[in-house]
Amino acid sequence: MRPLKLIVGLGNPGAQYALTRHNTGFWFVARLAQDYGIELTADKKFHGLTGRGQIAGQDVRLLMPNTFMNKSGQSVVPLVNFYGIDNDEILIAHDELDIDAGSIKLKTGGGHGGHNGLRDIAPHIGNNFHRLRIGIGHPGHKSKVSAHVLSKPSADEQTAIEAALDVAADNIGLLVKGDIEKARNQINSFKLPD
Repeated sequence: MRPLKLIVGLGNPGAQYALTRHNTGFWFVARLAQDYGIELTADKKFHGLTGRGQIAGQDVRLLMPNTFMNKSGQSVVPLVNFYGIDNDEILIAHDELDIDAGSIKLKTGGGHGGHNGLRDIAPHIGNNFHRLRIGIGHPGHKSKVSAHVLSKPSADEQTAIEAALDVAADNIGLLVKGDIEKARNQINSFKLPD
């Protein structure tokens, strides 16, 4: 597989959303920025916070759209087009209702699965990008989904999500170098200790 050139974290801008489940993609990219000393700065052209730096010897761009989740494409698409990044060189980190908090899955391709951020991006760049699906659990009924994703995780859920993000961060070197299958095996086999 080809090395990654762009890692996107999806979320909603603003202090009122910063600690909500819907912002786990932001948490991941902010963590990479901190771990690798990549400064994220506001970029009006791409409607988000962007940064560029080295991860595992690879030149990588980071992006956190500030367009709100359901308009994420307004940030991602212009950046991808401007730099000529192919969709198989992109990792998008996002919250995932269908996975329990404390689980995390790396997937390549597929549909948007009802995720509004992916729904706004995929029609413009294709589906063949990599997705880091960060489990937040499902509230049990679709009528409760909006409140669930826009609220803070419990303390136990927060700890579980951070443990899952640890595994993804530990394997980011494999990902950016294009060793997707090895990274997928490491990430997808993660289970919280009992």
